[in-house]
Amino acid sequence: MKTTATRYLHCPLCGYEFEKRDTPCERGCPLGRFCNLTCCPNCRYEFPDETRAFAWLRRVLHRRKPLNGERTLFCLPELDEGEQSELVCLNCAHASRRNALIVYGLIPGSRLVLQQKRPAVVVRVGETELALEPSIACDILVKRVK
Repeated sequence: MKTTATRYLHCPLCGYEFEKRDTPCERGCPLGRFCNLTCCPNCRYEFPDETRAFAWLRRVLHRRKPLNGERTLFCLPELDEGEQSELVCLNCAHASRRNALIVYGLIPGSRLVLQQKRPAVVVRVGETELALEPSIACDILVKRVK
């Protein structure tokens, strides 16, 4: 009995994890097998496929384990006021909320500065300041930037 490993893809825009077979390209696009782009089933963002060799190399070179059980991901409200961070992913259950946050520049890799925590969570993304409800701010996962 032969088993194959499932290859999961990650959308660079919304962070959604999916299998290649779940994409619209695989389910009816007439150019699907000739195109080298993958379409995210969540946000419809198209990005180039990465080769197997590049994916393997990326996994090998980017293996980092936290030292002494140190946490690396935090919810946005867990940071101190004035602290800088980098957005890792949006953990929203609804695509509409995720898309609304993306419009304001909250995409993986963007730099955030927590301005205040109360009464609303205020975060600065570039030149934009956003006031968020605490429940929405908890859906934003970040890592500290030193």
